[in-house]
Amino acid sequence: MRSIDKIRNVAIIAHIDHGKTTLIDSIFRTTHAFRENAQVADRVMDNNELERERGITIRAKHCTVEWADYHINIVDTPGHADFSGEVERVLSMVDSVLLLVDANEGPMPQTRYVLMRALRMGYRPIVIVNKVDRPNADPAGALNKTFDLFVELGATDYQCDFPILYGSGLHGWLVRDLEKDAHEGMDALFEMIVEKVPAPKGNPDAPFLMQVSTIGWNEHIGRTGMGRILQGSLRKGQSMQRVVTHWVRHSTIHRPGDPRDEWEVVDNTTDKAAYLWATRGLETVLIDEAVAGDIVTLAGPKELNIGDTLAAPELDNPQLPPLDIEEPTVSMLFMVNSGPFAGREGQAITMRQLRGRLEKELRVNVALRMEETERGDAVKVSGRGELHLAILIEEMRREGMELCVSPPEIIRHYDEHGKIHEPIEELTIDVPMEFQGTVIEKVSQRKGELLHMHNEGRGLVRLEFRIPTRGLIGYRSEFLTDTRGLGIMASRFSGYGPWCGDIQTRNRGSMVSMDTGEASGYSLLNLQERGTPFVSPMDPVYAGMIVGENSRPGDLPCNPTKRKALTNHRSATKEQTVTLDVPRKLTLDAALEWIAPDELVEVTPKSVRTRKALLAAEDRKREERRRLAG
Repeated sequence: MRSIDKIRNVAIIAHIDHGKTTLIDSIFRTTHAFRENAQVADRVMDNNELERERGITIRAKHCTVEWADYHINIVDTPGHADFSGEVERVLSMVDSVLLLVDANEGPMPQTRYVLMRALRMGYRPIVIVNKVDRPNADPAGALNKTFDLFVELGATDYQCDFPILYGSGLHGWLVRDLEKDAHEGMDALFEMIVEKVPAPKGNPDAPFLMQVSTIGWNEHIGRTGMGRILQGSLRKGQSMQRVVTHWVRHSTIHRPGDPRDEWEVVDNTTDKAAYLWATRGLETVLIDEAVAGDIVTLAGPKELNIGDTLAAPELDNPQLPPLDIEEPTVSMLFMVNSGPFAGREGQAITMRQLRGRLEKELRVNVALRMEETERGDAVKVSGRGELHLAILIEEMRREGMELCVSPPEIIRHYDEHGKIHEPIEELTIDVPMEFQGTVIEKVSQRKGELLHMHNEGRGLVRLEFRIPTRGLIGYRSEFLTDTRGLGIMASRFSGYGPWCGDIQTRNRGSMVSMDTGEASGYSLLNLQERGTPFVSPMDPVYAGMIVGENSRPGDLPCNPTKRKALTNHRSATKEQTVTLDVPRKLTLDAALEWIAPDELVEVTPKSVRTRKALLAAEDRKREERRRLAG
């Protein structure tokens, strides 16, 4: 049994793409966590195929390293705003955080909220200025912005006097003094963790107590829960009591940061710890006993949820405050694929299979919600944002399923006076100076309010907006076009605010196929003069499928399958070369942003298509007359 003084628990928090996972790669190499001849991939913590493809961390992961007789637990946290709620819960398992800041960009929006929570929990972060070896890096400027952020978030004098490291996670070196110290090795990081991160508090001889911070699912065992043992020790097979507590809400709308100091006990049962796991390096191994300070995963209780208190039976009234579970802000309808091509490229699932797959996801994805609808072929799924739901759709697609999804819609709330409130985002944009006027105009049209604007000194201007979540839906692709791919956009959910009014986002219509068959080059040549095609010659299309974007408002019925009539007369243009534009192939994320309220995205393992919700032209006309009349 190791001494609690030799344990250090720390989490890494940063904005997306600031180098958290790459830094952990260097930590593993320094501590020789792998064999000398082992083939280790880059970003080893991103063990999910989607994480590697997108270059982001989707779910928090726990690993351990051994250094100079110290056992260091490190938690790699997601950097994207849609998964920020998981980071908040992970903070309850650690004693300090490593705040990773890009030497070029400085602190970004998705760093802000998690840092605020860490400061409120009393942690004194260790600041790591990463990527100092890159061109245009400004370590001093990034550090000054970080200090300003600490002051703005109300950090104490002790927290503002934070330890600092400089280095490059990619090249595997961190130093305390950028000018004097040799740029090699990670020993400075481990020395700083041992010196500045406090050992876990807790008496190993007291009765067992822990709180579940994250949950998982094992097909053979059932639900599992991970957390840090706060006091005492836990043995495999040991009896324990499970206490469930809930917050007592005094308002219909919960805003992040609202003070809530009341909770109530809703359940208290007795269970056993049937299985007990701990992490060694990257591997999860079965163990027989763990002590205070250890981060463990256990199974046994049939029902385990975020924030549940697990305690020894002899502990009287063990109540810990519940952990916050982030509220969904965006919802979609998940539907059975009813198109003519259903079952051609994947498994045409039934409503029962679709509901079963979503229920399986609900076991581990606590930020997800599923509701029944009046329709018999659809369920309403709610999540933290577009990316949160797009990741789920992509996972289902890769499992061989076919389905249709509706455009994302924001979730409205009503206050005590019946007024509508909607989710609000804090949007930060870094853009070259020549594009700032266009960006401000477009964001303002989407009800964005410019809060701050300042010159970064590198030809870039930083713009900070307050904008409703629905104003950002569909804007990312337009933003990249307006800035020629040179702009950087990041946002985070800041809470609910009063309804901002109607927003006119998409001002172009769709090209809708009137026939079923294979698209022809002859028809696409004519269509590309009227808009932007989404299909290539010989691609299968069906009536009601969207084959392109019209250059004007309103839908354009067309026949992309029409072929040139053959005659026995020689054409005067026979020898001319026909040039077709490259079609715009929509990805899943782009299709979800682009579609209108009366359209759907059809997702199969091989294709992403857009279609009208009502395929028949007569049905669409009838629905339009009904809408205008009512």
